[in-house]
Amino acid sequence: MTLRRSLLSATAAVVILGAASAACTVKNSDAPAAPGAASAKPGGGTSELADGSGVKLALVPGGAHPYFQPWKQAGANAKKTLGLGDVTFDETAEWDQQKQNNLLSALAARGYKAFGVFGVSPTDINTTFADLKSQGFAVASLASCPAGDKNEADFCLSTDVKLAAYKAAKAAIDSMGGKGALVHLTGNNVDANTQLRINGVEQAVKETGGKVTLLQTITDIDKDIQTAQKAVSDLMAAKGAKIQGIVSTAYNPAVAAAEAVRESGSKAKVVAIDDDAKILSSIKDGSVSATVVQNPVGQAEIGAWALALLQTKQCSMKTPGQIVDSGSFVVTKENVSSYDAARQARSAELKKQFADSYLSCG
Repeated sequence: MTLRRSLLSATAAVVILGAASAACTVKNSDAPAAPGAASAKPGGGTSELADGSGVKLALVPGGAHPYFQPWKQAGANAKKTLGLGDVTFDETAEWDQQKQNNLLSALAARGYKAFGVFGVSPTDINTTFADLKSQGFAVASLASCPAGDKNEADFCLSTDVKLAAYKAAKAAIDSMGGKGALVHLTGNNVDANTQLRINGVEQAVKETGGKVTLLQTITDIDKDIQTAQKAVSDLMAAKGAKIQGIVSTAYNPAVAAAEAVRESGSKAKVVAIDDDAKILSSIKDGSVSATVVQNPVGQAEIGAWALALLQTKQCSMKTPGQIVDSGSFVVTKENVSSYDAARQARSAELKKQFADSYLSCG
């Protein structure tokens, strides 16, 4: 698994922006402001969905994980706001690419024609995307992009995972006073996104000029909370006295590290990922220094809107396979109560970017 977060409030509806400056407009200045509909000016285009009633959209994670839970409410919001024919959230019980492919085929047979997918296998998912596209479906890679330089989906809307890991490591180094030994806890070692996260942490450590050392990088501990707890317990027992900082770029190890530091009284500074309730409470009580949160609600909302425009042929992608950073945000005690406003602002900005720069609507 490559993404980690907890449940968050997912009540924000898709934001309707003012007129955009180029290409597609979100709403024409001289058009009526009727919900879900607008007509283009002669020679112009609009990215305000005219009629989504024929769109059946499926949001399909790679498997069960807390990160994806906000997609359910975001999808329901998009269905209502955009007037879509149907939106479903479906996932396989196991993280298995073939089982996800079977699920996607079953959804297509049930009439779903637009897909927002978190691929189980970054190295294999392009084959799946190409197959869906060959059937005339609109496809987005959400929350994770395919490995390599090519994306066969219409677009990828995902966290820039290297940047997010870099931000997390920088926050950990700052909390350590800029020196000492840092440990990195992360996910599946063979996952391309894990390697990007490792690179991001290593870059932040390198920038200290030797003042911070990367004591250990521990991979493959995000299967479940029990696996993460054992790994962190073993780490603290073996090397706890040597550790000044812990940065986790995977969900379960982040929760486990927060619990271990709080319960042991360790002086190690912890920087986590995502906004699990335990992590947020640990930031408030000081046992966790910071966390880096992602934007799953924005991924689902903006993804649903763009997919509806593509499936109805109202718009097309200027650059097929466009990769877009959905945003990552450092949360500390100072902004723990207000950080979601920045995330919602990023989602509004994303919609404008799609309308202005990524979509061609006629």
